[in-house]
Amino acid sequence: MTKCPMSQNFAPLSGPRFQTDPVQLYRDMRRDNGAVAPVVLDGDVPAWLILGYRELHQVTNDPVLFSRDSELWNQWEHIPDNWPLLPMIGRKQPSILYTVGERHTVRAAMISNALEAVDPFALNRYAEEFADDLIDRFCATGRTDIIAEYAMLLPARVLAKLYGFSDEVGGPLVGALNDMIDGRERALAGQQHLAAAMGQLLADKLAGPGDDVASRMLQDPGGFSVEEVAQDLMVMMAAGHQPTADWIGNSLRLMLTDDRFAASLSGGRHSVGEAMNEVLWEDTPTQNVAGRWASRDTHLGGRHIRAGDLLLLGIAAANGDPQVRTDGSALTGGNNAFLSFGHGEHRCPFPAQETAEVIARTGIEVLLDRLPDVDLAVPADKLTRRPSPWLRGLTDLPVHFTPTPALGGQK
Repeated sequence: MTKCPMSQNFAPLSGPRFQTDPVQLYRDMRRDNGAVAPVVLDGDVPAWLILGYRELHQVTNDPVLFSRDSELWNQWEHIPDNWPLLPMIGRKQPSILYTVGERHTVRAAMISNALEAVDPFALNRYAEEFADDLIDRFCATGRTDIIAEYAMLLPARVLAKLYGFSDEVGGPLVGALNDMIDGRERALAGQQHLAAAMGQLLADKLAGPGDDVASRMLQDPGGFSVEEVAQDLMVMMAAGHQPTADWIGNSLRLMLTDDRFAASLSGGRHSVGEAMNEVLWEDTPTQNVAGRWASRDTHLGGRHIRAGDLLLLGIAAANGDPQVRTDGSALTGGNNAFLSFGHGEHRCPFPAQETAEVIARTGIEVLLDRLPDVDLAVPADKLTRRPSPWLRGLTDLPVHFTPTPALGGQK
């Protein structure tokens, strides 16, 4: 694979179809290319997008052949310093994302241990308190945008609290995180803001440790540097906030537009888990992940992959692979074979997955408890998605409901 190849049908990993109908887009790509499709990123940078469920398993199960070490990339000479995707595809970043081998194993344990030590009652309390606080801001008005005023604020506030940030610092991180993840013109500025905030947090925790994730990571016996801890906290914040916000938004969209979940909107909670699970199959927040790099020439899905080629994990496409979804039916309930949290040694740590699920479920349940007659304020076909090829989430979710008084911290 070389710069701007003309001999293959490379599809841009961007454009309006990612917003309107990515499911059909991935079907068309699979029809035209098979399980592995050639794509181009911003700036005509080539890569491979893995569309097949089995092929994605193969790649994520072989960290030697398909490495997480971005230094292997054969395109670095073509990447400018201001490339907007650098926050998502970094070079020489001392974070767990690009650490391999035994060091990665030790580092993953450090993160898992720090998250596992979070008091589950405290996590639930923070999620409920922040959810109530956010709802108090709009519950008396009878209408709001669930995305901007709720879903996009709740995960970051809870995570900031768990990690050790004060409430005053945690709030402004939301905009920086969103800018960084969307991979557009403000991506690098968002990354710099988050890095500065993490640096200050760790300086504060070195001076006065607390009962928080950042302090536990600094005290880990693995001997990680402050810079390594800072990088990992940035990864954890980005990976924990935006996908969880989109999980909330996508699940509420499903519950507000699909008659199967109408019972939950009349005060019941039994369908919340089913809606959240179905979203992870059919409308997963994490669409595509960058990535893996081939350590030598190889073949995958009938394609010749050269040493140093970038492979993008097509999570959403693999979840819908007709080879494993033969009947095409929606999957709800207890089927958790989706790839939405990744697979292999670099998958999302289980404590992080649990944290995201608690925040998302609590956010949905508290909203439905407080505003039981919430309903869409616009036709469902007017809802639009963000343009990001990486994450799938709504730009807004306008709703109306019967105005109710704020709790004001009292239940």
